[in-house]
Amino acid sequence: MKNIAASTLLLSSMITHLSFAIDQIAIDPEATIHDSPTTLMGVNHIGLSVKDLDATLAFYQRVTGFELVHRKSISNSEAADTLYGIDNVEYEIAVLEAPNMLFEFIEFKHNANKALEVMPVYGPGMTHTCFQSAVGDSVYDRFRDAGATILSRGDDAVDLGGYGVYYAYAYDPEGNMFEMELLDPGPLATVERKVQWIDEGHRSWMTQVALVTHDINRLTNWYAKIMEFSPYRVGEYADHPRMIEVADADNLSLMASWFRMDDRAKTLEFWQYQNPVTPTFMGKRGVTDFGYSYSIEVGDIQAEYSRMKNLGVEFVSEPVLLNDYWQVYANDIDGNVFALRQWVDPNSPYSVPNLEL
Repeated sequence: MKNIAASTLLLSSMITHLSFAIDQIAIDPEATIHDSPTTLMGVNHIGLSVKDLDATLAFYQRVTGFELVHRKSISNSEAADTLYGIDNVEYEIAVLEAPNMLFEFIEFKHNANKALEVMPVYGPGMTHTCFQSAVGDSVYDRFRDAGATILSRGDDAVDLGGYGVYYAYAYDPEGNMFEMELLDPGPLATVERKVQWIDEGHRSWMTQVALVTHDINRLTNWYAKIMEFSPYRVGEYADHPRMIEVADADNLSLMASWFRMDDRAKTLEFWQYQNPVTPTFMGKRGVTDFGYSYSIEVGDIQAEYSRMKNLGVEFVSEPVLLNDYWQVYANDIDGNVFALRQWVDPNSPYSVPNLEL
C-alpha cells in the first residue's frame, strides 16, 4: 500500500502522527529523490532470486505482459564472482521491462537444493513490490486466475475508503509476497504518465520497494542519511477494518514512512508492525538468498560507492563492470540487499530517465 496522489485526502484522515513513536524523523511533504544533492536517479530494478526461473518468469510475464528484454546464463565470470562474493558462481538471469522499471529474475545454481520460505506480511525484510493496473483490466483478477495465493480477505481487492484505489496482497508460486492495486478512472487520470502507458498498450506497471522493519525510526533515518533527502510522510494505523482485510491480520497496528523515488509513480515505503510484531533481524541477508532485492540507479557509481562507504554502508565488493552497466551490492542497516547501478551508456533505454518516459 503506497501513497498515491489521488488517495492523499483519505490517507491523511487515517494517519495519526506519533509524538511517542515516530518522533525522530524529519519529513518534507514536497521532497523527492530529485532534491538529493547526490547522483542518485531512482529505482532501476526490482530483483528476485528464485528457485525455478522458467516457472516464475512465466507466471509474472503471463500476468503483466512485461516484455522479456534479456536472458542469459553466466558462469566462469571473474566479474560475477566479485560482484556476488562467491567463487565460481553460476546463474541464469532474465529481465522483464515494465513501463517504469526493470524486473530481474535470477536462478543461482547453488540454491537448487535450498528450501523456499513464505514471507510473512509483517516481515522483517523486503516483503513485497507492487503491481498497479486500471480497475477495468484488473491485475488482481489476472494474478488470481494465474494461480496466485491470495492473502487478503474477500474475493476482490479491498476498497480502503471510497477514493477509487483498491488493494490486496498475494503470493507467487515460490512464496514471494506482492501487492496489487487497482485504480478507478479518477485516480488514474491524476498521473498522466499512467494514462499514457495504458494508451501505449501496457496493462500493468510497478510502483514500490516495501521494507518492513523492527525499528522504523532507525531505518528511515538511515535511508535519509544515505540518500540525502527526506521522507515526505510518516503515519500510524491501528485497527483500520479495511487494512485488516488487506493484511489478513486482526487487531492490526503499524507505523509507516515513505520516500518519493520519482515525481509520482515510485516509492520506498517502510512499515513497522506493532501487532503482529515485526521480529528483530540484525544480520545480513545474502545477496543470492531467495527473495527480493532492488537497485538505485546513480550517475556516478564510483563517487556514490565512496560516499556511502564513508557513511558506513557495507558493500560486498567494489563496483563491477557487467557489459552494459556497473553494479555493486550492499546491505542496509537492517540487512536488506540493495544495489547501486550505473549504465555505461547514459542514454540507455533501460536507464531511469528513459524507463520513466
